[in-house]
Amino acid sequence: MLGKLAVSGIRSKLKDYIVLLAGLIMSISIFYMFQTLAWNKEFTSENSLINSIQLVFNVGSVLLAAVTFFYILYTNSFLLSLRQKEFGMYMLLGAKKKQIQKIMFIETMVIGMISLVIGIGLGVLLAEVVGHLLMNQLNFTATTYSAFFLPAVAITLVFFFVLFSINGVINSIRLSRLQILELVHADAQSDIVPVKIKTRVISAGLGVISLGIGYFALINMEKLRELGLLLATLATTLGTYLIFSSLIPWIVNLLKMNKSLNGKGIQAFTFSQLRFRINGLKKMLATVTMLIALGAGAIAAGMAFQHNVSALSDFQDIYDTTVFDANEEQEKILSNIDFNEVNEYRYKVDDQYVYFLDKDLDEQRPLILDYDSQSGTEPTIKRLEEDLPQDTRGFEEDEDVVIEYEWSYFLYGIAESNNSEFGPVVVNSEEYAKVDETEKKVLIGKTDAFTDYLPQWKQLDEIQNERYETDMMFSSKYRMYEGLNAISSGTVFMGFFLGIAFLAMMASCLMFKVLSGATKDIGRYEMLRKIGVRPSKLSGSVYKELFFIFLFPGIFGIVHVLVGMNLFSFILLEPYYRLWFPISLFIAIYAVYYLITVNLYKGIVMPKSK
Repeated sequence: MLGKLAVSGIRSKLKDYIVLLAGLIMSISIFYMFQTLAWNKEFTSENSLINSIQLVFNVGSVLLAAVTFFYILYTNSFLLSLRQKEFGMYMLLGAKKKQIQKIMFIETMVIGMISLVIGIGLGVLLAEVVGHLLMNQLNFTATTYSAFFLPAVAITLVFFFVLFSINGVINSIRLSRLQILELVHADAQSDIVPVKIKTRVISAGLGVISLGIGYFALINMEKLRELGLLLATLATTLGTYLIFSSLIPWIVNLLKMNKSLNGKGIQAFTFSQLRFRINGLKKMLATVTMLIALGAGAIAAGMAFQHNVSALSDFQDIYDTTVFDANEEQEKILSNIDFNEVNEYRYKVDDQYVYFLDKDLDEQRPLILDYDSQSGTEPTIKRLEEDLPQDTRGFEEDEDVVIEYEWSYFLYGIAESNNSEFGPVVVNSEEYAKVDETEKKVLIGKTDAFTDYLPQWKQLDEIQNERYETDMMFSSKYRMYEGLNAISSGTVFMGFFLGIAFLAMMASCLMFKVLSGATKDIGRYEMLRKIGVRPSKLSGSVYKELFFIFLFPGIFGIVHVLVGMNLFSFILLEPYYRLWFPISLFIAIYAVYYLITVNLYKGIVMPKSK
């Protein structure tokens, strides 16, 4: 009997449960995908680089789990508020409170099981698609990779089952504290409009100051570092909640007092509704603002990290390849690459030094990065113009002999140092001829687009490793790019899916909060209909009222993202790379949820005419 009542309750609020299911399914599918990519040993064992991004997906799982917990907690609280009057009627008809608690618990678990089945199914598809995208990104194939991974299924089932059970118990506790009259008259509760102006002014002032401190910390993150991260997190969050608890209601009040706005149509009613509602929504609007910042920021950061790979590779090494004494196979590969600059330097190696010929270095002066630590500006590329270093053999015993820094940095990068004890030296033709060793050549080359020749760089590296084995230490831009690309690839996928999940759950929470007060407004809209207000006017009022409710957190959330990307300014070369994409994605998701909310709200307060 209790099961039938639970199923009947779900059917009666089917639209609300569908919205809840959408958020849960998205969260479960992404959580399953993260677990599959993090723990699938058949996947990670076939490429060592995948091991480096396991931590990325595990961190993403923890963040997603935390947000999902509060999402389920809030949405179940909302659904309980919708059913309070119904539960009160059950109790008046003789049902015991324990039976009502069981009904609510059964509903929570039924919704949980449905969302788990669908979510894991969708997660398998996501794991299949994202797994192959990662493999393509990292240029390898995992023959044993399977998107259906039993340990990930088990972790997902256990975690979300525990999560739903905890939320079911919490709802039962909440229900046990409510009296029958509170349940029966749940719709009769009224909003409270605060009137303490001094408190509001002080709170608004503190909010602006706190938000200013948070923004200052974000903008100066490179200097403040750990202190800046702590200040930015605490001050920005505190400032957001203070502003939404004081400043936003004041702005709405100004709109209500504006005669030119209130004199048109039924806008006086619209702004009155908005003023009445905003006080109950202020905490939720602040929470939504922070979730917008986290969601859009996660997507933006992931894209910036991915773009940063190529930029950072160029930043660390100007030349795309360094080839020592190229053989025929390497020469063939090099001939198919369109270099815009190629330099070759002769050298000899004995058990102490790597000898470079000064004539070659003077005629083919390389490009280097010019650092200016005092100005704090990004390094620029310049041609090495310093005088050639003199013969520095014996400098290890003579402290007065110092090789110029820029030449030293360059020479150590192109020196075959596996057999030498002291590193590179520059000698003239006479001294070079005295070295009784085989002459070799080192080639460095630069193209216009490093990423266009990734297969060639990989082949050159593999051949060089085979020739010199593992004791050879040489500069490899491709090796550095490969390592950075592995981490950034995981980061971009994690950021994208986390951002989508955060934005969807954020919009769902706002929608649930708005709809939870809709039953209280039925009488007001009914009264306006009775005095002759056209349905189109009432519909327009709903659109305007909810537009302002969605507008405030949207604006503040985007501002948080615009300022907050400074957090990565000392890590990423271009933290604002294509920021328009995550902002556009957020606006699209937000608009969809806004339209759904409007239609659901209208269905509650403006039932169809008979």
